Amino acid sequence: MNKSDRTMAQQVALAASAFQQQQTGHTPKAVTVVLSGDTLVITLHGALSPAEKALAEDPEGAAQVQEYHRQLFTSSADTLREEIKRITGVEVREAAAEVEPVTGTVVQVFRTGTMVQVFLLAHGLSDETWNGTSAPDRASETRAKMPRTIGAETERAIQS
Repeated sequence: MNKSDRTMAQQVALAASAFQQQQTGHTPKAVTVVLSGDTLVITLHGALSPAEKALAEDPEGAAQVQEYHRQLFTSSADTLREEIKRITGVEVREAAAEVEPVTGTVVQVFRTGTMVQVFLLAHGLSDETWNGTSAPDRASETRAKMPRTIGAETERAIQS
């Protein structure tokens, strides 16, 4: 894929992946980017190192991993914010990262009163299931392909 052929979402995903690699030395397995209104959600799949995953197996270790990533993001997010502004042409008003290594849930409240809740599902949903045109297929491992979302094809491109 040529650089000029990449969508904004793909460019943001690549920037987020590079940021994670730069900050932790660990490249995420995949990155998903979703834009809804003025909220940009970046999900880093497989972002924890094997050592962090092992540490997170007990509550005390999970708290340490969470605090480490929170502090790392807080102290270095300006670089990623600038890259997002360069790609989108829009200033990033607020940024936050929260790692909940045990449940996979992220909850963040911004000063503006916006609350973002992110839930990692056990598997993806097809477009038909998500849009209500068919019954849920719980065995399906497909990802919903929604507008402005990076799907499996882009994730493979980021991995290589």
